[in-house]
Amino acid sequence: MLAELAAFNAAYGTVKAALSAGKEIYDCASQIGVMMGAEQDLKERGEKKQNSMWSALAGKDTNDFEEFMALEKIRTQRAELLQTLALYGRAGLKDDYLKFEGESRKKRKEERELAKEQFDQIVVYCLWGLVVVLTLSGLAGLTWMAMSLKGV
Repeated sequence: MLAELAAFNAAYGTVKAALSAGKEIYDCASQIGVMMGAEQDLKERGEKKQNSMWSALAGKDTNDFEEFMALEKIRTQRAELLQTLALYGRAGLKDDYLKFEGESRKKRKEERELAKEQFDQIVVYCLWGLVVVLTLSGLAGLTWMAMSLKGV
């Protein structure tokens, strides 16, 4: 959580300093991307933590105040970024950014699902490989045992 928050804060500070120095918004595009990624990672980590079976088994309270405050700070800074986009950007830039952000979030989700499916497929292949190896080993062992009992 701290790594994502630190990345977001560093990127936000860079964007704010660049815009204060008179740079254009498109000069800060990579830092805005870092902010977007860090925010999404922090939200995903929180959801993953809440849905974790270990948290349910241990009975731990997953509603950490620290996590809540980190997300609240990100919300505040994100609102300031949106204001900046509306003030210093071209007409409609804020709306375009929100649309782009939604599409990026959707794309990242699809990529994560695809990666999970690929991982699951690899696990299935490995399990089938293990079954084949164990079966062949068992057959070889039975053949060896039968031949040794027969005295060949």
